Amino acid sequence: MANERARQLRRNQTDAERKLWRSLRLLKSQGFHFRRQVPIEGIIVDFACYSSRIVIEVDGGQHNEATGQAADKQRDAKLAQNNFRVLRFWNNDVLANTEGVMEVVVASLASTPTPDPSPQGGGE
Repeated sequence: MANERARQLRRNQTDAERKLWRSLRLLKSQGFHFRRQVPIEGIIVDFACYSSRIVIEVDGGQHNEATGQAADKQRDAKLAQNNFRVLRFWNNDVLANTEGVMEVVVASLASTPTPDPSPQGGGE
């Protein structure tokens, strides 16, 4: 059920989600692979980078209402229990200031500790 809903959301992204997705895909060359509309523990998040345990949510006006804020708080708590850090951006910010949003994302990725030992191997 969640997978089908996620597929549906991927087909019907908002303008802000589409714009941010184009920028997030460029981070793959730096080793950060994002997925879009990902089910995590019964929650479908807008974007997730599993290696950095970061979730990005792009929010519209309904998230500024009391019910939206309460739902977001519960979702964020559940994601935190699964060791994900949530970054939230308003649609307006993504559309009008994508570069600034990406600066926050990149800074968050840079501040994420890497697992020990590295999953890529290496060493001696």
